[in-house]
Amino acid sequence: MSAASPGGASGPDVYDRALIDGPLLPAVWRIAWPTMLQNVIGGLQGVIDHALVGHYVGYAGNAAIGVSLQIYLVVIAFISSLFIGMSVLVARFVGARDADRVNRTVLQAFLVAVGLSVGVLAPIGYFAAPALLSLVNAAPNVQAEALPFLRIMFVFGVGMLLFYMVGGALRSAGDARTPLRLGIAVTALNITFNVILIQGLGPFPALGTSGAAIGTAIATGSVALYSAYKLWSGSWVVRFPRGEAFRIEWDIVRALFRFGLPSGVQGVAMNVGGVMLLGFIGSLAMSGQAQAAYAVGYTELFSLITWTSAGLTGAVATVAGQSLGSGNADRAQRSAFEAARIAATGAAAMGLLFVLIPRQLLALFGMTEPTAVELGVQLLRYLSVSGVFVAVALTYTGGLQGTGDTRSPLYISLVSQIVIPLGICWLVQRYSTLDPWDIWRAILAGHVTRCLLSIWRFRQGRWREISVDIRPTRA
Repeated sequence: MSAASPGGASGPDVYDRALIDGPLLPAVWRIAWPTMLQNVIGGLQGVIDHALVGHYVGYAGNAAIGVSLQIYLVVIAFISSLFIGMSVLVARFVGARDADRVNRTVLQAFLVAVGLSVGVLAPIGYFAAPALLSLVNAAPNVQAEALPFLRIMFVFGVGMLLFYMVGGALRSAGDARTPLRLGIAVTALNITFNVILIQGLGPFPALGTSGAAIGTAIATGSVALYSAYKLWSGSWVVRFPRGEAFRIEWDIVRALFRFGLPSGVQGVAMNVGGVMLLGFIGSLAMSGQAQAAYAVGYTELFSLITWTSAGLTGAVATVAGQSLGSGNADRAQRSAFEAARIAATGAAAMGLLFVLIPRQLLALFGMTEPTAVELGVQLLRYLSVSGVFVAVALTYTGGLQGTGDTRSPLYISLVSQIVIPLGICWLVQRYSTLDPWDIWRAILAGHVTRCLLSIWRFRQGRWREISVDIRPTRA
């Protein structure tokens, strides 16, 4: 079967047919392992950031990064939602071997991402940062460290957004190795600049927590510029259409948000839930230590499970979307089942480390304050169980999103990430004394709920009937 070439003319098929025609498990793994490795390497970046800040600033610096990132992810989730929509469209069109629609979709996602980042995220985020930090009840010493970090992330967030966009486009088209290489470059640059800027090196002053944000901005911005050049030159499996002005195609933009907006609202809901949870943590008598335990235990260490599982989420979304685009719905369904088994095994192995060596893991982040360490150990015990449920839930979420059912994960997240954990915390606080372990148990209950609902919804199979399309030709 032939397809349009990346430029839109007829030519050889540039897409990897093994994802829709070859053995299923190798197809899933082909996309999953580079993404999993990339996420682990990216997690290493976070480990080094927290370790440096923890050693040179103290636990308040760790708490500041954790609180800031939680807020930042809430805001950025809306803009990032169009990348989910982009991935749905790209995977379907690649499955149908329609290169023209693939490349036009990528260009529109790029233009909208730049516009929203520069025109909305930067100015609003800068001025709203103090109010957002007050909203989560961050301790005064934490707020002092978090404010410059958060403002830098908002103002220079376009690089990170474009980095995520390019990676999503390439993976949806079947190329997971190029995003891996880009991720390694971002991590290497980030670590280099953070070592220099956080502690100060040579002529550069010690900038502490702010240095971590500046390093991230420089690293992601540099890789984003390189990626834009590669898309323009046509060196990758996806590219910008040649000979076309950079103008908005509203039918594509509407499709991006049709499929992406529910995922964006889902991301906002999940992170709002996290921010509100930080509010409960901030109400504790030992709020600063609890926020540090949460920042290191949940934001960083637990992310080694979630980001690894996210590799399988993306793999399932790609294989399922391409399979559905080629007319093979049964293969799309089987991809989620295969990925769930891998995800559960990996999460269980990581959870075992949380139980066996929790203090050693926390020490990597410079956590020495006794109360913060004890709270972190407690949290990791609960997260060792939560990880298995989250990992499985994420694979089925990928199946739903990849096939175009992006609304169901939204509803599931509203129940599991807001109603369940926050409801438990509210009830305990209202009728008793809220302790840190009550919050840890609430997190576990939400993760179990998310897993069960995700499996149930995917097995219903209503995603088989979802259609995806845009105009076949440019106006």
